[in-house]
Amino acid sequence: MNIAVTKPPMSERLAAFVRREHKLLINGKWVAPQSGARFDVFNPADGRQIAQAAEAGAPEVDAAVRAARDAFETGAWARMTPVDRGKAVWRLADLIEQHADELAEIEALDCGKPVSYARQFDLTFSVELLRYMAGWSTKIMGSAIPTSLPGNWHCYTMREPVGVCGQIVPWNFPIMMAVWKLAPALAAGCTVVLKPAEQTPLGALRLGELIQEAGIPDGVVNILTGDGRVGAALVEHKGVDKIAFTGSTEVGRLIMRNAAPDLKKVSLELGGKSPAMVFPDADLDLTAAGIANGIFFNSGQCCTASSRIFAHRKIFDKLMDGLAREAEKAQIGPGLLPDTTLGPLISDEQFQKVNGYLESGVSEGAELVTGGERWGNEGYFVKPTVFANTTDSMRIMREEIFGPVVCATPFDDEDLDQLAAMANDTEYGLGASVWTRDIGTAHQLARKIKAGTVWINSHLPNDVALPFGGYKQSGFGREMGYEAIELYTQVKTVAANL
Repeated sequence: MNIAVTKPPMSERLAAFVRREHKLLINGKWVAPQSGARFDVFNPADGRQIAQAAEAGAPEVDAAVRAARDAFETGAWARMTPVDRGKAVWRLADLIEQHADELAEIEALDCGKPVSYARQFDLTFSVELLRYMAGWSTKIMGSAIPTSLPGNWHCYTMREPVGVCGQIVPWNFPIMMAVWKLAPALAAGCTVVLKPAEQTPLGALRLGELIQEAGIPDGVVNILTGDGRVGAALVEHKGVDKIAFTGSTEVGRLIMRNAAPDLKKVSLELGGKSPAMVFPDADLDLTAAGIANGIFFNSGQCCTASSRIFAHRKIFDKLMDGLAREAEKAQIGPGLLPDTTLGPLISDEQFQKVNGYLESGVSEGAELVTGGERWGNEGYFVKPTVFANTTDSMRIMREEIFGPVVCATPFDDEDLDQLAAMANDTEYGLGASVWTRDIGTAHQLARKIKAGTVWINSHLPNDVALPFGGYKQSGFGREMGYEAIELYTQVKTVAANL
């Protein structure tokens, strides 16, 4: 396993941004909270404080929601044509592209991910998604409907923006997750109150400045930093029409309960425990590299991570050897180092949680192939870990770890119904992958697996045109593709007696 030991210096640009007095974006103005409350932001690579952010309270939540309501009902945004709305979203994409190196630095410092990955994946995907959704702004249509009513009727539907949206995003892909939600909402004509994770507020604050620079009118996007109380206040606010949340299944359940009194529209993208099904005819080099990327990418802090492997016994040991070799290739270190390929976990809380699972795996009898321990003496680093010969009774096989830890179980019978039952034996249903040269087998098994995305001979890649979301307790609603536009619009029927 390669070791990156140099402590990276911050660029002057990044240091200047971090030192700012960070405020809240409400109705086009950067304001301090009335209470004056602030909270610390930490660098997960060393556990040290790097900044402070403003802690929004009830007055700020109310002001942001009212600003978003005014912008939606009577502001310039409400009068903007679909073409101009699309141009505004496209300008934001251009600005993110122009500042991608800076934004990647912020992400690497704020959440610890490798700066090269943030630049090549997070920011590139964000730009592509904004441009894709900008194009949809002029193509949100209803339809004329022939009816059998007596007389002469003209009946049609209209698809209209749902209104004010509270968007609560996680810490694993801070800027990209914000864009995932902002892009379709803005293209549809909605207004937004965005709440980034308290662990990673910095990227959203810089994004807010670019939103202003793009000429998106005041009040259309408001940004409130703070802990879970800010999100809870958004969910309960009567001025919010829709809540979009990405995060844990536990919090997703709480959001549904708290949104119920007002019957708010809710979309949830939640946890996962994604299976990878490996057949004996699979290309093992391709499979080992693909599954390793699926579980070790972003230090395993990915909801679709390939965390459960079911591999045929004929190739099981070879696959375990291949995964161990891939794990050994990891260049572990702070995200700001250009050669880092595996950064820290987000926080001490997550670090302790993952280490608890490592101890549980060993104590319950799983075979530790590689990893299984902390890396370094500071920060929240865990070595990429492979457990073999795991069983369904083990916690590491049942629960979402959200770290660079994969569990593997061999199988003998290639009956597709039995394999699908193994894959589906989880409360989650976000992603899955099938690895085989037999394309017929792959497609048949894909039909049987209960997951929102099934990859064949890959695991994790996504595209802005592909709808993304979960089955079962992995949530509901789809992001990306035209399906994301449907999340932020509602259908009105007009029936005219001529």
